[in-house]
Amino acid sequence: MPEKPTILNKTTIAKSRLFRIESLDIKFSNGELRNYERLARGRPGGAVLIVPMLDSETVLLIREYSAGVHRYEVGLPKGKTDEGESFLEAANRELKEEVGFGARKLHHLSSLSLAPSYLEHTTEIVIAQDLYAEKLLGDEPEELEVIPWKINNINALLATGKCTEARSIAALFMTIEYFKKQ
Repeated sequence: MPEKPTILNKTTIAKSRLFRIESLDIKFSNGELRNYERLARGRPGGAVLIVPMLDSETVLLIREYSAGVHRYEVGLPKGKTDEGESFLEAANRELKEEVGFGARKLHHLSSLSLAPSYLEHTTEIVIAQDLYAEKLLGDEPEELEVIPWKINNINALLATGKCTEARSIAALFMTIEYFKKQ
């Protein structure tokens, strides 16, 4: 494995309410110099994506508006980690806000990146089990529809074309594999 490149200079070249673009001057171990741009974290913290298991066979999905693709998408609940909050605490809070359930058992399944060459962003994938009813007020502009789905029937969900988010799809298949080993 080669030595990790050195960041010689990091400059913010654009910023919005949600995003920051950085220019990175990088030196590789062989002496090569390159400039990269990346979409950086807008603030400290991270993101969580929750796989809420109503029972051993049923996952709770949500339908919500997705501005990036300008349509309603079916997927897993997700959100940001607030300052001073662990990602497991964030997962349980987001679950209560978006699905109306809390979890007595949370398991960190994995961390995922989306496009690691261009995005600094990572998402913690958390399986939530032993659910109980509890609703918190969230920041969604409208009530989210909760959809119970048999986890072993994910291919049928994908065939609908209504679930296209790669993080949700990966987390669902990873969860199926996790439960096979239990």
